[in-house]
Amino acid sequence: MHLNAIQIILILIVSFLAGMEGILDQFHFHQPVIACTLIGLVSGDLTPCLILGGSLEMMALGWANIGAAVAPDAALASVASAIILVLSGGQSQSSISSAIAIAVPLAVAGLLLTILVRTLATGIVHIMDSAAKEGNLRKIDFWQAIATCMQGLRIAIPAGLILMIGASPVKILLAMMPAWLTDGLSIGGGLVVAVGYAMVINMMASREVWPFFAIGFVLATIKDLTLIGLGAIGLALALLYLALSNNHGGSDSNSGGNANVGDPVGNLIDDY
Repeated sequence: MHLNAIQIILILIVSFLAGMEGILDQFHFHQPVIACTLIGLVSGDLTPCLILGGSLEMMALGWANIGAAVAPDAALASVASAIILVLSGGQSQSSISSAIAIAVPLAVAGLLLTILVRTLATGIVHIMDSAAKEGNLRKIDFWQAIATCMQGLRIAIPAGLILMIGASPVKILLAMMPAWLTDGLSIGGGLVVAVGYAMVINMMASREVWPFFAIGFVLATIKDLTLIGLGAIGLALALLYLALSNNHGGSDSNSGGNANVGDPVGNLIDDY
């Protein structure tokens, strides 16, 4: 797919914002479902990029910085895989699965850029400490902006390099890939998504949530229900749960003091 100058500039802006939001975390441009959707919107490939972003989002929900361990870079994985998908003109499910599989090593490779930028930011922190001792607020703001822009360039520069390669080399590279490799990427992408779902379910699993998960899982199999219908049902169940939670109904005295206060659904499960 050929991108014009305006589309390239918009993609670079989205990439820059995604890099900054990886630190700011205010508007969530670094989240895969948002970054991929925005790139698909400006490039004209909204549907495949939205599917890609949703699949990567389920994986990224299980990524978190724990102590000194840095999580894979979801922003770079989202932006780079979406650009590769757009340049390759992939509209099929196999192309999306291949992009998902490519996103995983990209996310791991993004750790190197993250470590590099954070190492440079350490020096900037010392400069800002000196400015704070001097009482120079403008200097602190300046270096704060520099450090934030470094995070944006961490994603924008790789995105620009991928855009410079162009669509033809990407298509040639994909065409040169043997069938066993493309099939393996598709299978691996499906397995990665399944692992991402499993990680999310493992984090949210509780006695109070399982019934709602089961209801949603069954409703999702009904083909006549649209996403809007499922969203309305989910909202209704959430409001019903909040109404039950606010109504204690005297269940505390019937459970011997071991009841889940304010959670009659949990009490019913315990009694059962």
